[in-house]
Formats: sequence, C-alpha cells, structure tokens
Amino acid sequence: MTDLDSQTGYWDAVAATKTFTHPLYAPWLAGVDRGAAVLDYGCGYGRTLEALTAHGFRDLAGVDTSAGMIERARALLAAPRFDVLTAPPETGRPDASVDLVVLFAVLTCVPRADAQRRLIAELDRVLRPGGLLYVSDYLLQDDARNRERYERFAERTGDHAYGVFETSDGAVCRHHTEDRLRTLLAGFEPVDCRRVTVSTMNGHEAAGAQFLVRKPPAPHGQDRGLGLRTTAGPGA
Repeated sequence: MTDLDSQTGYWDAVAATKTFTHPLYAPWLAGVDRGAAVLDYGCGYGRTLEALTAHGFRDLAGVDTSAGMIERARALLAAPRFDVLTAPPETGRPDASVDLVVLFAVLTCVPRADAQRRLIAELDRVLRPGGLLYVSDYLLQDDARNRERYERFAERTGDHAYGVFETSDGAVCRHHTEDRLRTLLAGFEPVDCRRVTVSTMNGHEAAGAQFLVRKPPAPHGQDRGLGLRTTAGPGA
C-alpha cells in the first residue's frame, strides 16, 4: 500500500489533537454476544472501543497504521489489545478468527479504489462465517466548499475518482456515494443501514452513512454460533 493510502506521517503528527465523532449505534449490536471477538480496524485513539467497553464487550482489539494513535489509545484504555499495522491492510489475524469488525471513518482515509478493495478483502478474510462488519463513513457532500475541494484535487492530480480532496492540514481523503459503499460491501449480506450527521476531525458538519453487513454463513450450518443474530430495528 502506498503512503497515500496510509499517510502514517500525517496521522502520527496529529495523533494527540484530533477528535473523532462517528456514533456507535448500540441497537445494531444488541444481538451480539458480549464475549464475541471484536476488531476495530483503524481504531485511532480508541474512542469506539471505549464505547464498546461501556456496552459490555470484553474481547476487544484495535489496530491502526499510526503508532502515535496507538500510543494515545494505550494511555486512555487498559483493557483492549492494541497493535500498529506494519503492512496495511494486513492485520496479522488468522482466517475466520473475528466475530465483529468495526470500520469507522477509515475508507475516507484510504482514497484509492484498489486499496479500499484490498482492505475489505482482508476484513472478509478475518471474519468468521456469519460475522458482522459495521462500517461508518462520509458521503459526498453537496456544499460549495466540498465541491470546490473535489474539483481542485481532480484538476491538480488527474484523479478521476470524484470525491477525493486534500484537507487544510494536508490529509488526502475521500467521500463516497452510497452506491460506491454498497459496491465495496457487495460480497456481504446487508443487515441494516442508516444516515448520520457527524462532525469531521476539523470541526465541519458532514453527512455520513452507516452499514451493518454480514459475512455469508458457512455451508451446511458450520457457523461457530456466537449469537450473531439481527435484532436491530429500522435505521434511524
């Protein structure tokens, strides 16, 4: 993966200052056993893992490309296991070893389509059949400031993926259509989706979407059976 798709130097430099806000929607996790193995990919400083701990989850792990973010996470949270990714998107986890993967505001930080596909393939590999993938990310914004950012980046770089842009402090990010996110997750079974409004890491209000999807069960009822059942109501 190229530096554009991990941007480790940027994330290490801002590790102590950024605040992430994508909300954890607890009703989607009501049917997941609290002893399930949970992996937060791109965990940052551990904010979502802290929320999962508060909801009673006990087997928690977080990985991130930024050593600075992981250092901050370890200082804030004692219980989860944290590791720095040295060859992203490879997690170092065995095949089919995780019951739930959380992917919050990570695809936005991986602007290239091929790198996004490799990331989703790695998460599919580590998920057990019947396991859940919970994705939260930014949608394309329709305001003048963001449209100008998208167009400026495309003109400067020749990048034809509309929605890629550079932040004021130097990160290269990507916003997505809902169809783009659904295409990335096409190998999973849809469970639920919802729109959200979040603040960006630089304090701007933005539209986002959350998707809960399931890895297809193994044939002939070979699931491990950790209570990964759907109990969520309609997306809010």
